[in-house]
Amino acid sequence: MNPELPLRDIHLPPEPSWWPPAPGWWILAIVVVVLLFYVARWLLRVWRRHRRRRSLYASFEAAASLSEPTLRAAAISQVLRRAARLRDPNAATFQGEEWLRFLDGDAKPANDAVFTAGPGRVLLDAPYRPQVDAAAVDAMVAAARKRFRTLVEAA
Repeated sequence: MNPELPLRDIHLPPEPSWWPPAPGWWILAIVVVVLLFYVARWLLRVWRRHRRRRSLYASFEAAASLSEPTLRAAAISQVLRRAARLRDPNAATFQGEEWLRFLDGDAKPANDAVFTAGPGRVLLDAPYRPQVDAAAVDAMVAAARKRFRTLVEAA
């Protein structure tokens, strides 16, 4: 080895910087952002559905707690229609016997048809009569509460 040669030490290249990231990191970031978007959208949808159900339950209980039987029957009919629209958008247009058949749903006529052949028939004319039997409205409220829960939970 010749001592006259000016030798220098080995120079290493600089470390790669953290910016800009490699293409794989860009792809991962895009996938994470898209995934977060869909999760947030799903959570928002669940939250809205839960809020709508709570609102419907509160409005049903407010309607059921009215003291005047005529007003109670009218208010429960309105809340049932709002809940029915969650299941079938055309339910708001049903009238008379068709509305009662919808409220009965899949009930067998002999056993569980509480709206077409039972206390639920009060919904047909109670909101329009000046005097309604309070016991009949109370029986209708119990049947309406059961049907209301099935309508809201099915939506």
